Amino acid sequence: MSQIRAKIEKVLDNAERLNEVLNAFLTIDREYALKRADELENSPIHGKLHGVPIAVKDNICTSWTRTTCASRILANYRPQYNATVVEKLLAEGAVIIGKTNMDEFAMGSSNENSAFGIVRNPWDLERVPGGSSGGSAAAVAAGIVDVALGSDTGGSIRQPASFCGVFGIKPTYGRVSRYGLVAFGSSLDQIGVFGRTTRNVAEVLEVISGRDERDATSADVPVPEYTKQLDDEIKGVKIGFPRSLFGEGLDAEVKSTIEQAIENFASIGAEIVEIDLPLLKYGIAVYYIIATAEASSNLARYDGVRYGFRAEDVHELRQMYYKTREEGFGAEVKRRIMLGTYVLSSGYYDAYYAKAQKVRTLLRSDFQAAFQKCDVIITPTSPTVAFRIGEKTDDPLAMYLSDVYTVTANLVSIPGISVPCGLSKEGLPIGMQILGNYWSESLLLRLSNAYELFFPIQAKPKVWVEKE
Repeated sequence: MSQIRAKIEKVLDNAERLNEVLNAFLTIDREYALKRADELENSPIHGKLHGVPIAVKDNICTSWTRTTCASRILANYRPQYNATVVEKLLAEGAVIIGKTNMDEFAMGSSNENSAFGIVRNPWDLERVPGGSSGGSAAAVAAGIVDVALGSDTGGSIRQPASFCGVFGIKPTYGRVSRYGLVAFGSSLDQIGVFGRTTRNVAEVLEVISGRDERDATSADVPVPEYTKQLDDEIKGVKIGFPRSLFGEGLDAEVKSTIEQAIENFASIGAEIVEIDLPLLKYGIAVYYIIATAEASSNLARYDGVRYGFRAEDVHELRQMYYKTREEGFGAEVKRRIMLGTYVLSSGYYDAYYAKAQKVRTLLRSDFQAAFQKCDVIITPTSPTVAFRIGEKTDDPLAMYLSDVYTVTANLVSIPGISVPCGLSKEGLPIGMQILGNYWSESLLLRLSNAYELFFPIQAKPKVWVEKE
């Protein structure tokens, strides 16, 4: 048996076995993955990711298997094309083993909104992995794969990375093509990477980044060789500390851990600069107006006519629309469509949507002023550690506040990375978020790599492949 095939078989075995516990995958494609492994074994061309197993969030299109967005309305949908990021991974020799579970249409902060069941956190099976990319985070945290793709609209990579104790980066908007990513909020969505290590993240981000003619929002900006810059010096890097964000609503253990992480950076040569981001408190309100408005527009295409699920036993067009959406969409998706339709409706557009866009512009100015004083900004990734399954499902507002530290990066289009920096008394991961100016992914990865090198976390989750 070839080496690549043996490795991929082991990964598939682990994925199938642990999926019974974690529900991290919606599709595990053994036949495709093994065929791909055999092709790579006989290929004279060895790409940067030759034979590397990768999991992909199920809102990223793959032509050989279904893309469901964890929704009943797309339960059997198989795209006719690959997302650009998928094509780039395949071109460099990656083996995509399956599609990961998620909150339906990427709408959620806990991965409890999937039409195909919740995902469980490998550190504690009674807790959520975060959302919406919880399946990808759980697959990496459990050691099934070393790297996975996710999407981040308001923190959907960084927050689950924090909850699951892995590294997760959201690049600058436009750094990675969105072609083939099923849209939630088009001005906010960005594909990014989860990894067991910073180097895992850097290797894959280097491959998937770059201009794409099929995505008008992708930027023609040179892509650095992230892996070659990981070990560059961080001495003298100015880290912004927004003290006002470390107040009400932040768990005491999370606060003390992030403050210690900032001190740790200072001990290895970084310079700490106190900054102020006065408008950040409006971020969560602005985000949920803009994101729901864009969602209501993007999800209008799911009507039972063109593709996807169609309700049965209907005899009139309007009734077919109604029943298809009623049966096909889950509660959280319906809630966000309703909110978005409301803020875009006549009489409310100026009061909500137009005003939110104005505040979004002011938030950009806030960050640019801060970056005149510092190179990066450190905050908690999430105000708490992973919460218990069911704890916040009856309180949508409390659930939305889980994203309070992450949404602004999407609103102002800057990159951010979540870095594991400690464990709570209960042994649950805590992540710090490092935000940078536009196109500063290389600096974020350098800081992440330095922290990982000097202050590693040795503990592993309860559900881990080596234990099996």
